[in-house]
Amino acid sequence: MALSDEDVREILRLIDESGVDELRIDSEGLSLHVRRGGGPPLEEPVAAAEAPAPAAPEPAPAPASSNGHAEIVAPMLGTFYRQEAPGKPPFVEVGSRVEAGTVVCVIEVMKMMNSIEAGVSGTIVEVCADNAELVEYGQPLFRVAA
Repeated sequence: MALSDEDVREILRLIDESGVDELRIDSEGLSLHVRRGGGPPLEEPVAAAEAPAPAAPEPAPAPASSNGHAEIVAPMLGTFYRQEAPGKPPFVEVGSRVEAGTVVCVIEVMKMMNSIEAGVSGTIVEVCADNAELVEYGQPLFRVAA
């Protein structure tokens, strides 16, 4: 069974909206395995119909860097963008005040734009990644002073 690019985008959109951390589908002629955010894999494959409804994810506390500032880290691998679109101003700059729900950047994965929230309150003191740069899971994106 061949999937079009649109089929893959639709599957990823549904997974993103559902909050499921991992999905594995194995059928004749098709094997699909998707895992969100680089977390550990499931022990046993679970059919989508059997998967329990996930609890609403709580944002993890931002890790502290060596200088005592909290870090906002990449929750996934992808391309880091500081602004919503070319020509638009950056979401945040050094000196910007952020709250936990403030969108600080976008990470593009497979042509899907994922808004990244600060997860902490404070003032941006450092931008750690370059615009349009590939970032790794867990890589610091910003440092925040309380």
